[in-house]
Amino acid sequence: MIEACGLTKRYGSRLAVDDLNFTVRPGMVTGFLGPNGAGKSTTMRLILGLDRPTAGTVTVDGRTHRRAASPMHEVGALLDARAVHGGRSARSHLLCLAQTNGIPARRVDEVLGIVGLSDVARKRSKTFSLGMSQRLGVAAALLGDPQVLMFDEPVNGLDPEGILWIRTLMRSLAAEGRVVFVSSHLMSEMESTADHLIVVGKGRLVADCSMAEFIARGSGTAVVVETPAPEVLARAVSAAGGSVTSEGSEAGRLRVHGLSEAEVGGIAFAAGVPLQHLAAARVSLEQAFMELTADSVEYHAALPVA
Repeated sequence: MIEACGLTKRYGSRLAVDDLNFTVRPGMVTGFLGPNGAGKSTTMRLILGLDRPTAGTVTVDGRTHRRAASPMHEVGALLDARAVHGGRSARSHLLCLAQTNGIPARRVDEVLGIVGLSDVARKRSKTFSLGMSQRLGVAAALLGDPQVLMFDEPVNGLDPEGILWIRTLMRSLAAEGRVVFVSSHLMSEMESTADHLIVVGKGRLVADCSMAEFIARGSGTAVVVETPAPEVLARAVSAAGGSVTSEGSEAGRLRVHGLSEAEVGGIAFAAGVPLQHLAAARVSLEQAFMELTADSVEYHAALPVA
């Protein structure tokens, strides 16, 4: 279990992590989300003991990771897939890690097989694509067969087969009762993988809840309608307290928030607006994330002018 209590990290005048309190429990995949600059990578470094907190504590199974007697047996981490000596082969890189951490050499070949790199085990890592480097990083994280696993952007560079593989791997590791803590910017992938979410913005905790609860907080469900008179329906819905946005590129297709299907149907009937489609639509993780972290975005890019 990973537990943060009042975790704070300051770099000069910049507060990167601000009084974070959370617990990452075993048996589930916990997603770690936040906009760029939210403090995710800093938090992961603090968990691993690569940085020292300015205040507060973060422990793994009740103690700081710096005090771990056998670090790779306790926590496996993928933070930077390219942090490998390019002149070494995949097998040599893992063998070096194994020998310095009291791990038998046979485990190297086991993890190479798990991540699908057995056929290129003797190739130099500098020839690897980003996706292959990611697989090598995952192999290093698995090397000590740890109970706690941390992955920072693990799907970067992976093809569709690789994304399905890492998703299945993380869920199977969690099913074994391990702690799986994963950071990613790919909302659709996180929605398919994570059971629980910890969301941060500008270093502070935004949410610590299940996937379903987080999505429900972000307007929960919406109603999608299609009508030949979208302007009339939009005005009637707004007058009734709902909010309306266009749904996709189809003319006459609207998404209504704040009202139920029955309420929207009743409003359309009272306004004399015919409906060609009326159905509830679940808000996606991406939509909920954008809504709930809007005030925490540090970098805003200007949209191109048409």
